[in-house]
Amino acid sequence: MPKLEAITLKQLRALRAIADHGSITAAANELGLTPPAVHTQVKGLEQALNCTVLESSRQHGPTFTPEGQTILDAERQILAILNSSVERVRALKHGQTGVVVLGVVSTAKYFVPGLVAQIGEAYPDIDVILKVGNRQDIIRELSERTIDMAIMGRPPRSPANIAEVIGTHPHVFIAASDHPLAGKEDISPADFLAQTFLSREQGSGTRILMTRYLDRLGEGTPYRAIEMGSNETIKQAVIANLGIALISQHTTTEEIKSGRLVTLEVEGLPIVRQWFLLHREDVEISNTLKTVRDFILDLKASFLPTL
Repeated sequence: MPKLEAITLKQLRALRAIADHGSITAAANELGLTPPAVHTQVKGLEQALNCTVLESSRQHGPTFTPEGQTILDAERQILAILNSSVERVRALKHGQTGVVVLGVVSTAKYFVPGLVAQIGEAYPDIDVILKVGNRQDIIRELSERTIDMAIMGRPPRSPANIAEVIGTHPHVFIAASDHPLAGKEDISPADFLAQTFLSREQGSGTRILMTRYLDRLGEGTPYRAIEMGSNETIKQAVIANLGIALISQHTTTEEIKSGRLVTLEVEGLPIVRQWFLLHREDVEISNTLKTVRDFILDLKASFLPTL
């Protein structure tokens, strides 16, 4: 009965050396061993397999039995798997393989796919899984540890986190190109607050920012607001002249370039915030996470849309 636990890599290496160099003596020279030592390795392999793997003749030298050829084929596969495993261990050690779950607020979905593509090009063995949601969604995911890192605006107080700036994040008020306020300079607070404002849902960072701005501008003056569930819906509603909206400039780059939307000249605009890349403070960052983090920071905001 074959004893697999008795088979060693040294035995397989000796068998391969004989096959490659044609004799036990030549194999011994290649391996830096004596011929008797190589012969002992072969005999140990045969005992473990309970069969003959090598036959010798004075005329033709050593020849491999069908069983021996089978073991040679297996040795080649084993070596290939080991080499692959060693490369994977090296990649893991240096953070060049693995999985990163990246949570992003919905406003960031306009540029993050391109960023992920750059990461994939630089590190093809790192899989970046995106989770998109509003600010509250991403904070909850971070609290529940279902994401490894997050890209968002103002970092939350809880859970405790380490946040690093990855670029500026301007917010602008947008209007249709034929809106009465389009192209006007020094728009008065009264004229501005008389408009209908289109806003994101509760929990959205952009909505929080808009509410604070309008309350400060109007000193508590009431205004009309309509809630909408996505930036795309808001942009289409603004183009249709249903109202105006505060929105991330990074979500409207193409529409502004094409002239379908314009930015309004109002006191205190644009509101410039920052984009942050963050991870939990109480979780040790892995080599793979460090690789992705360092790659994003080294890009120095080059992945952000520009007008």
